[in-house]
Amino acid sequence: MPLLEIKNMTHHFGGLRAVHDYNLAIEPGQIRGLIGPNGAGKTTVFNLITGIYKPAQGHVILDGENIVGFQPYRIASKGLGRTFQNLRLWRHMTVLEHVKLAQYSKITYGLIGAFFGTPKRRKEEAEIKEKAYSLLKMMGVEHFADQIVINLPYGAQRRVEMARALATEPKILFLDEPTAGMNPEELRQMIGIIRQVRDTFGVAIFLIEHRLRMVMELCEQIQTLVFGEVIAEGVPEDIRNNPKVIEAYLGKEIIV
Repeated sequence: MPLLEIKNMTHHFGGLRAVHDYNLAIEPGQIRGLIGPNGAGKTTVFNLITGIYKPAQGHVILDGENIVGFQPYRIASKGLGRTFQNLRLWRHMTVLEHVKLAQYSKITYGLIGAFFGTPKRRKEEAEIKEKAYSLLKMMGVEHFADQIVINLPYGAQRRVEMARALATEPKILFLDEPTAGMNPEELRQMIGIIRQVRDTFGVAIFLIEHRLRMVMELCEQIQTLVFGEVIAEGVPEDIRNNPKVIEAYLGKEIIV
């Protein structure tokens, strides 16, 4: 059984067809990519799956359960973590606080522990801090731990957001443009980080990315979306040489 399966997902914004008859299956530990020109509907697909929008039609089955209609926080608790195309970080909080806060849904010391500082609370808080530092170290941003997050370079903020998503202990991680704003060296490092995340935690990864080099190098299977509809799906070599994909990116006259 796939970890995540999308069946015939369709959605409209008013009279505009945003996503039409979208299907997807992601296996545990798999890295998959979603590409397409600007406005193709890629982020809308992410938002439909993660509960930001509710699909007009179709099923979203996560680990055997149909999650259509679930609120985003509930979907996250089921094991689907994500980052965003436009960073969603809290301006007043430090890097470390971001990653610690993402873990608080799993605390068990309760109100009594919170008010009276019980040994159980001290133990769990220490574990949360240790895990947060570990994730920041994996992302290569542990030296920023005590800084306010908006003071970081843009590429470092991207890594903090990924660490925060991983702190929720997802079974599958959605990455929306994870290398946006990064230079070539940061891009190379991010490719290594994503592989390390998959290998260390065993999570499946589904990413949107406009840098085709990264997608071709990382992903085992790739979909191409145009006007909300999948026009091609397959291994990187098949996608690279697909005339429909080339046309979508370069224009028909280029390939005639």
